Amino acid sequence: MMREVLRAAQPAPRETAVALALGVLAAGSAVALLATSAWLIARAAEQPPILLLGFAIVGVRAFALGRAVFRYLERLVGHDGAFRALARLRVAVFRRLLPVAPDGLRATRRGDVLTTLVRDVDTLQELPLRVIQPLVSGLVVAGLAVVGVAWLSPAAAAVLGGGLLLALAAATALVTAVGRGAERRIAPLRADLADAVLDYLGRLDVLRAYGADAAARAAIDALDARLRREQTRQSLAAGSVAALFTLAGGSLLVASALTAAPELAAGGLTGPQFVLLALVPLAVVDAVAVLPLALAAWWRVRASARRIAAVVPEDRPEGIPAPSSATAEAPQPRGSDVVLRGVTARWPGAGAAALAPLDLELRAGDRLLVEGESGAGKTTLAHVLVRFLDHEGSFMLGGVDVRALHPDAVRERIVLCEQQPHLFDESIRQNLLFARDTADDAALLAVLERVGLAAWVAERGGLDAPIGERGALVSGGQAQRLALARALLSEAPVLVLDEPTANVDADRASSLLDELLDAAAAPDRAVIVISHTPVAERLLTGRLRLAAP
Repeated sequence: MMREVLRAAQPAPRETAVALALGVLAAGSAVALLATSAWLIARAAEQPPILLLGFAIVGVRAFALGRAVFRYLERLVGHDGAFRALARLRVAVFRRLLPVAPDGLRATRRGDVLTTLVRDVDTLQELPLRVIQPLVSGLVVAGLAVVGVAWLSPAAAAVLGGGLLLALAAATALVTAVGRGAERRIAPLRADLADAVLDYLGRLDVLRAYGADAAARAAIDALDARLRREQTRQSLAAGSVAALFTLAGGSLLVASALTAAPELAAGGLTGPQFVLLALVPLAVVDAVAVLPLALAAWWRVRASARRIAAVVPEDRPEGIPAPSSATAEAPQPRGSDVVLRGVTARWPGAGAAALAPLDLELRAGDRLLVEGESGAGKTTLAHVLVRFLDHEGSFMLGGVDVRALHPDAVRERIVLCEQQPHLFDESIRQNLLFARDTADDAALLAVLERVGLAAWVAERGGLDAPIGERGALVSGGQAQRLALARALLSEAPVLVLDEPTANVDADRASSLLDELLDAAAAPDRAVIVISHTPVAERLLTGRLRLAAP
């Protein structure tokens, strides 16, 4: 799976080849610019006829322009290919997550998912930009430079090549000793910090009520301090490598000059050639200084790819429905009657069943109250009905086995309103429209009237009033009413209300549940209410009590 992630992060071969060629030309132009300008300055000091310097003058101008132009084009092509690859990768990650969400990700922390989908996927752009590109351009340019120096002085070429290898070995050992552990620990620490912050913000009211907010903040501060220490080690490794190559550049300059000096004295080299041999190492060192940093980038990329592979399951977890391969010729549900026979289910990773074998028949117009103690399987039943969880036994929808239907086709007919409905940080209109994006304002106001929110919406300023992050600007009862309005707008023939009064004061729970059930009731719609709160008999057509498995 990790190899698949790395392959997906790599741009198309054509884009990669063009970017690599431009990178080699840019780095080669930088080395050629220093070599040509060094030769030109030294040769001009000898005051030859100006015509003898024309080629070098043109070369300096060409290499100066080429370095900038090729570098710009390399960044343009390379980043364009990397961003395109990231877009494909991010879509692929979502496509792998959606079929197993939410129940297939219950063991995955929210911080892990958030960090993976944002930071880890973004880190993979370093594969083409900071791993492959520097390795290819640095090695090719260094090899060509050593060959070019060997044409003038084999001894100086041996010094240059040996010095570069020694510097690379020392820098690689340094970055491994100082930064490898930090590169491996940074990504998990970021996930831990993100999870701690999300948990703190999501439970802030409870933490304050019990005086535990200070301890939670202290834990966040401790994680932040650990992350900063690892990032400091990462920066220390990069800075140490830069310092080492600065020292290597100066040392190679001196060593090349000392090596070429006897040849200069013997007349084997001219003065301009001697200057060229002495100064070329400075440019070559700059070209290869990125190689140890490419190794560090590779560690980051590999760690992120491993985390993506861990969060995104390679195989469908046991207990999660598989997308059906049903074709247009497959039987389609005739109506929306729900019939369960001996249905049981278990959560992914759990050995024991979470729902005792159950028989159930639900027809249009039915209003069924499902009761039971905590742990009896009420939420499990709700997730089975909308195909978040797979089941054992027979589950028929409109006379068709749901296993022959795509889970999305089942959810078009059976809609779940959860205990904590998710509200987007958007307006009331946008929170409703995703249930039916063709609905006009009249339809939205009509459904809000049905759930008893028309006056409240008018007081808030209309449909464009904000909801706040995760519904922070609305109460628990208003959030449940908005969720019901969204479900009614979808026109699904079966509604499942899972503990709709879980976040409402006890003195308001009963009246809210009656109002919600009354609003959802319709001759062509079946409603299942899962609740501990009593419901008036006049609103029900049946009761079902679940026993613990």
